[in-house]
Amino acid sequence: MLKQLHVDTKTILYGVIGNPVNHSLSPVMHNRAFAEVGLNSIYMAFHVTDIGSALAGVRGLGLKGVSITIPHKVTALSFLDEIDGKAQQIGAVNTIVNHQGKLIGYNSDCYGAVKALTAKTTLWEKKVALIGAGGAARAVGFGLLWEGARITVFNRSIKKGESLAKDMGVAFRPLAEFDQVESQIIVNTTSVGMSPNTRVMPITPSLLTPDMVVMDIVYNPLRTALIQAAEKAGCTTVDGLAMFVYQGVAQFEKWTGVKAPVKAMQQAVLDILH
Repeated sequence: MLKQLHVDTKTILYGVIGNPVNHSLSPVMHNRAFAEVGLNSIYMAFHVTDIGSALAGVRGLGLKGVSITIPHKVTALSFLDEIDGKAQQIGAVNTIVNHQGKLIGYNSDCYGAVKALTAKTTLWEKKVALIGAGGAARAVGFGLLWEGARITVFNRSIKKGESLAKDMGVAFRPLAEFDQVESQIIVNTTSVGMSPNTRVMPITPSLLTPDMVVMDIVYNPLRTALIQAAEKAGCTTVDGLAMFVYQGVAQFEKWTGVKAPVKAMQQAVLDILH
C-alpha cells in the first residue's frame, strides 16, 4: 500500500509547464513516484503562455524543479541561468532544476527516446525518418545521432525543418516527399495524433512496410493512429510510454537525488491510459 502524502508547509513543489497541458500524465507519474519513496513532495500542471513570467514564478515561489513541454522547450533556454552541455547542443530543455534560485536546464528526452528504441532495435547506421522539427525533435534527433543513426528530418515547415537539419548536420526533406526516401526507422515527434485529435497521423498508412520500426512519442492515447496503422502493416512498434517514463525517471533522479521507482511510475501511467 502506498504511503499517503501529507501536504504541509514543508511540502516541496514541482510541476509541468506547457500549452496545452491538460493532457499531461506527468502529475500522475511523478506523484506516484513521490508517494512510493515517501517524499513530502507534490507535482502539478501549469497551463502557461508566457514562459518568462512562469520561470520567474518558479524562482519566486521556490519550486524545486519543473518539466517543460510543448511549446516552450526551446524558448525556455533564454530564461535559464545555466544549461547542461547536451541540452545546449540540442537547443532545447525539458527539465529544469532550481538550485537555490539558480535555474539549470537539462534534456532527458534524448535519454528516454534512445532507451525506448534500443529495447526494440539497434540504431547504429540505421536510416531514420525523423518527423517534426520542434523541441522534442531536437532532443530525439540528437540522441539518435549520438547513437550512430543516419537521420533525415521531415517537416511541413521547410524553414524550421532545414534549420534543425543544419544544426544536426543531416538531410532535410519536406514531409510531402516522405515517400521518396528509404527509411528503416520512423519516429514521429510531433503532436499529431495526440488526444483529443486521435484519428489523424503524420503520414499515410500505405508508406508503412513490415520491415520498419515505427515509434510515436505521443503517449495519450497509447495506441495512436500511427501506431495502429504500423501494427496493421506488420511493423515493429514503439509507443510513447517507454520514452515518457524513462525521461521522467531521469527527471525524478535529477530533482531528488533518489533512485526512481520505475515500475511504479510506469504502472501509474498505464492505470490511467487503460
